Amino acid sequence: MSPSRSDENLFESSTMSFGEHLEELRSCLFKSLIALVIGFGVGLFVGTYVVDFIQRPLEAALESYYEGQSADRIEAKLADMQDADKPLSEYPGQAKRLIEDHHLLAEKHYVDPDAILRQLKKRYPQKFADIDLPPPAESETDTGEEADTGKNNLMPILLWHPTEDDPRVRAKSFNVHEAFVIYVKASLLVGALLASPYIFYQIWTFVAAGLYPAEKKYVHVFLPISLGLFFLGAGMAFFCVFEPVLDFLFSINKALGIDIDPRISEWLSFVLVLPLGFGISFQLPLVMLFMERIGIFDIHTYLSKFRVAILVIFVISMFLTPMDPYSMILMALPLTILYFLGILLCKLMPRNKSPFDEKE
Repeated sequence: MSPSRSDENLFESSTMSFGEHLEELRSCLFKSLIALVIGFGVGLFVGTYVVDFIQRPLEAALESYYEGQSADRIEAKLADMQDADKPLSEYPGQAKRLIEDHHLLAEKHYVDPDAILRQLKKRYPQKFADIDLPPPAESETDTGEEADTGKNNLMPILLWHPTEDDPRVRAKSFNVHEAFVIYVKASLLVGALLASPYIFYQIWTFVAAGLYPAEKKYVHVFLPISLGLFFLGAGMAFFCVFEPVLDFLFSINKALGIDIDPRISEWLSFVLVLPLGFGISFQLPLVMLFMERIGIFDIHTYLSKFRVAILVIFVISMFLTPMDPYSMILMALPLTILYFLGILLCKLMPRNKSPFDEKE
């Protein structure tokens, strides 16, 4: 039985030639590029603030790393000094409190107490007149500086400074032009975020061109969901993934006894790749729904092959994240949940059959 005239018109109005698809794609890409350029222009005005903002997780992790390292080292030194009945044995427990409560780092130095007292007595003779000191060594210079007579004559002291003032807790650049490149990349990141709603709109406009007229209304449903999933993934990467991943990577360095000296360009690449990877991968439910709509997969296939799908999700997560188990698991677990959410969307929004689908 041949389809009715109205069915033929419906089918004809929903199809496009290959050239028309290419023209639609070119138009969407051009409009998206214009939106990105405008967003990049806006990002140039706030690029410096963005660079400062994206450094905070790294600086916080570095501060925690070096404070923990300093606490371990100072406690070990104090324990040795207490056993040896050295002056710093009066400190037990105080060093860790200073580090944790006041965010201070300690450095151990040695001073010659006799040389210090001799200089103080020379400068303030009345205050230190009652203090008897041994005669200075023959090697003492005219300026009052004594030659090194051995570590046994020296007294250990701890010098404290704020953690935030330690140069090790700041990311560094090693090229003159690197700061400018970082500024441009940060501005581009802002531009991509600002332009993302319009870019997603263009993507779904291109997808809608191949849908039936009755199905094009779903674009207005998919667009906000797509944006929400993208920002959810990017936000999860920045606020929930960076801290445990950095803690894990820093713990490996601590176990190996390797100090960390990160470059800002490497950190920014990490900041760019991970949130974008999360944001794009979180589009999984909509991709599943689209593939079900065009007939590549169906709900039965999604359910019967879910074990294979989960394996693929973990493999893809391994390539979209750094080489550590934390970020891979933190991406794979939400994607697994989103996979079953995609199946639910396919059930809630079943595919309308074409008038020319064969009857079973």
